Amino acid sequence: MDIKNLNFSPNAHILVTGGGGFIGSNLSEALLKNGNKVRCLDNFATGRRENIEACLKNENYTLIEGDIRNLEDCKKACEGVDYVLHQAALGSVPRSINDPITSNAVNVSGFLNMLVAARDAKVKRFVYAASSSTYGDSKSMPKVEDIIGKPLSPYAITKYVNELYADVFSKTYGLETIGLRYFNVFGRKQDPNGAYAAVIPKFVMQLMQHESPVINGDGSYSRDFTYIDNVIEMNVRALLTQNKEALNTVYNVAYGERTDLNELTALLKEYLSAYDAAIANIAIVNGPERQGDVPHSLASIEKAKNLLGYNPSYDIKKGLKEAVDWYWEHLK
Repeated sequence: MDIKNLNFSPNAHILVTGGGGFIGSNLSEALLKNGNKVRCLDNFATGRRENIEACLKNENYTLIEGDIRNLEDCKKACEGVDYVLHQAALGSVPRSINDPITSNAVNVSGFLNMLVAARDAKVKRFVYAASSSTYGDSKSMPKVEDIIGKPLSPYAITKYVNELYADVFSKTYGLETIGLRYFNVFGRKQDPNGAYAAVIPKFVMQLMQHESPVINGDGSYSRDFTYIDNVIEMNVRALLTQNKEALNTVYNVAYGERTDLNELTALLKEYLSAYDAAIANIAIVNGPERQGDVPHSLASIEKAKNLLGYNPSYDIKKGLKEAVDWYWEHLK
């Protein structure tokens, strides 16, 4: 995404934690394209070095290999930067169910380390990746920021604790914070491999290999799938805003429409079959529902529109088409 039209200063020096990950590397590329200096902190536990190959060739890019669970690594990374975009985390509900201790260590202790380091370095603003999982068992639809339920997984608990810590640091130490509750982000560079791969890249890879994707449940579960460029826009708007009312709070980052898994797989088959006609005839398999899954997710994006001027330009179809084109080029 070209962020020049958002009038973001190219003079800002920005730390992107988890910069080797899917979202972090896309953010880094957009910022570098804008002329910003970008520093990446990553231990590559889930991030991938190939995601930052292009970044490493840019003189404005610096890589620090370190772990947010180590306070000294966090302090080194924050030294001299203007802003922090904190993307580093252990994602995945199933991963947190299988190993809650590590998820907590990274997502809670690591987050606290980053807040302390950012406070001590006197960064201007700390923008962090929150999660739609925070809504938990709330039945309200669409999801509005100030109405949440009880968390349904260890991962959801960690992301809610992040919001609580950020709020305390804003009130206690004056650190400007903004949390971005991501709703099912997808797009270029999202890893299709591994036990905890997100549904879109995983299904794309399976269909490209003429394998039948397995939907958890009957396919009626729905999500507010959000293309990566919408996420980049929100991060930059969070850094840019001078509206005091817009600070020290959280926002939904989504498109504001929901798509069920049956519709999603139909779209993927349609777009991929333009490259390989045989994909149109691949059967979809239904498996058991997944523990900790929320049946439906739909965001209200009114708060982001009103306070940050957010105007997402990628709906599910436009985003999926771009994602499929990228995967076909890079994975075939």
